[in-house]
Amino acid sequence: MDQSTSGTTTPRVRHRKRSSEVPAEAVKSNGVQLLVNDQNKYRSMWTRIQSSLWMVLGLACALYLGHLYIWAMVVVIQIFMARELFNLLRRANEDRRLPGFWLLDWHFFFTALLFVYGRILSQQLVYTGASDKLFYKLTSVFVKYQMVICYFLYIAGFVWFILSLKKKMYKYQFGQYAWTHMILIVVFTQSSFTVANIFEGLFWFLLPAALIAVNDVAAYFFGFFFGKTPLIKLSPKKTWEGFIGASVATVISAFLLANVLGRYQWLTCPRKGLTTGWLRCDPDPLFKPEIYSLQDWVPQWFPWKEFSVLRVQWHALCLGLFASIIAPFGGFFASGFKRAFKIKDFGDSIPGHGGITDRMDCQMVMAIFAYIYHQSFVVPQSYSVEMILDQILGNLNFEEQQALYMKLGQIFHERQWYIQE
Repeated sequence: MDQSTSGTTTPRVRHRKRSSEVPAEAVKSNGVQLLVNDQNKYRSMWTRIQSSLWMVLGLACALYLGHLYIWAMVVVIQIFMARELFNLLRRANEDRRLPGFWLLDWHFFFTALLFVYGRILSQQLVYTGASDKLFYKLTSVFVKYQMVICYFLYIAGFVWFILSLKKKMYKYQFGQYAWTHMILIVVFTQSSFTVANIFEGLFWFLLPAALIAVNDVAAYFFGFFFGKTPLIKLSPKKTWEGFIGASVATVISAFLLANVLGRYQWLTCPRKGLTTGWLRCDPDPLFKPEIYSLQDWVPQWFPWKEFSVLRVQWHALCLGLFASIIAPFGGFFASGFKRAFKIKDFGDSIPGHGGITDRMDCQMVMAIFAYIYHQSFVVPQSYSVEMILDQILGNLNFEEQQALYMKLGQIFHERQWYIQE
């Protein structure tokens, strides 16, 4: 008798453990199920809130300490971003055959760090003065020879790369070389504008960054509770309800936040030099309140007959519009990038958020726009005495600046004597 036909036992079927996540078919077939049926969404939301509170606390501490500490915070963020992006194209098998090759990425990174921030350092050093002559002399020497130092550091890395080329590994090594340079362009282009905004006044750093955070949080909660209509295929959990709700919330927040932040000299005064002391300055006209009367628009019983608005609040509306409409496309770009590499997040540095790069995608777009907007529509297009002296003194060392000041003082006294005569 054929055992294959007479056997009554059936083979054991191994069942996969059911996932608590939303099935991919449900996401594709019906946008209503994007967030509604996610059983872990409340746990994920709580984790995200906790991480956000820690980030806000860290930013508040940096703001309290001052401009140089925020600059240092930007550098730390860059290091984390570079680490996450460098690791995207790394392959364990190839790296085993190229011991020490990963160090080349960081050599180029710190060379770019010296080049970009050396230029900013040379501008701020003019205003620092001689409170610490040894520090001033050392930094003056570095600024003077900064381009030469950075150039030969880059050449050293270039020669290092050529000497490290290994047979059958050329494609991987040249791919890493190109990838490293693309990362440096993206990371340092954004950060240079961010640092420039910091020294123009913390207001121009904090407000754009806060608007991106407001937009991100508002989009999350509006999509969490009301999201039904998918917005873009690159980000399946993004919805039109979240996008529109976040846009309205961001523009309103921009107008209100500008009024609050614009009343503190610590946030509005530009930092001249590398000092860390308390800032004192004459308020810019942008941060002086203008009174608007409501006498002709409200009934007599209405308690408020006038209200004050800072001029900068009208500029803040433009920043809010950009943060709510254009900046999210930086996040969509990052989503497409992650899909291309088949990864969920760039890293896991921030619980509930992913990596540092996941939180900086929109900030990168916003920082550049904030700087361009500030220079184009806020800064007066006139050459002040301060700007002229900045250009003259930028390439002089400490002794040459002293000699120039003495010469200018001598000319001033001679002309004053001539006028009196």
